[in-house]
Amino acid sequence: MAEHWEKTTAGQVEVGDRTRIRGNEVLVSRIEDSFLGRPGMIAFIEDTPQRWLKVPTTPDGEVEVLREG
Repeated sequence: MAEHWEKTTAGQVEVGDRTRIRGNEVLVSRIEDSFLGRPGMIAFIEDTPQRWLKVPTTPDGEVEVLREG
């Protein structure tokens, strides 16, 4: 099956998804609620041996997720 990027909202992203958000490609290891104590903000965290990256957004923000099929 071919992979393709699918647009969705950040609130639909799950741990394990590969996302593209604001120019960053992130393999989501964790999702943090209330980023910096602010309700209505979340953060995607990539925590792999290659890098650590945290990208904040709103749950209704647009992201792309790599999907099979």
